[in-house]
Amino acid sequence: MLDLTRLRVLVAVAREGSVTAAAEALHYAQPSVSHHLAKLEAEVGVPLVRRAGRGILLTDAARLLVARAEEILGQVEAAQAELAAHAGLRTGRVRLAAFPSALATLVPDAAARLAADHPGVALALTEAEPPEALTALRNADVDAALIFEHDDPPPGEHRNTTVLPLLDEPVYVVTPAERRWPGPAADLATYRAENWIAGCERCRLHLVAMCGGLGFAPHITFETDDHVAVQALVAAGLGVSVLPGLALRAHRQEGVRIDRLPGDRRRISVAYYGAPPAPAPVAAFVGALTAAVEARATDWP
Repeated sequence: MLDLTRLRVLVAVAREGSVTAAAEALHYAQPSVSHHLAKLEAEVGVPLVRRAGRGILLTDAARLLVARAEEILGQVEAAQAELAAHAGLRTGRVRLAAFPSALATLVPDAAARLAADHPGVALALTEAEPPEALTALRNADVDAALIFEHDDPPPGEHRNTTVLPLLDEPVYVVTPAERRWPGPAADLATYRAENWIAGCERCRLHLVAMCGGLGFAPHITFETDDHVAVQALVAAGLGVSVLPGLALRAHRQEGVRIDRLPGDRRRISVAYYGAPPAPAPVAAFVGALTAAVEARATDWP
């Protein structure tokens, strides 16, 4: 009988392109991945990988098995979902990865609704920025991921996942409250000569792109994905920044001014692995999350 863990390892090697990358994606030690591959080869009785310089290549047999393994793993997940539905959601589990401002705003309300409607479903929370959350989702380390995007996602980022948009949140320029500026407060070009405080890598790239579209490169002196620290640095007069609405809903620092940037937004979505329908516990959480979003859809700073 084929071992499901070894099939997941083979699928990860095929997706990631190497044993090292697969080990990182699965959070396994590299020798463990190699061991699982060797055991799987012994189970099927044919070679699955061959050496190519410092890397490896999948054999034709391995590529055939990968296609079947993805189907098998999908069927296992579907069976688990059907069993959960049959149980009427008396029991179940949702492991959620979400970025910090969502954990501080949307998730508590959704968690409370889930607990009220389905008290037997356990919710576990992990903090992760979108790229890491989606990797954890594909590796079956979590069951759902709350993610954000400023623009179209990079190619392949949503592979093998279902992504459901929840809301578009506004984005604000954050400046020291006592400062006065020569140009419009909601125009980033007004602050071209200022120091900038950037957030996570995805937010920093968006900031650089926005400023580049206005003909300047922001002078970034601090980088932190802690929205409380960003506002504290701004209030101390150490620079200016941009923050999304959820971050300002979670925490509003005294001594800062915020101005909504016209035409800019950050799209918030929830993702789960595979095609619809979602496993019953995940579907229940998505319903609770959607209700939480709708209840505070206009509650912006």
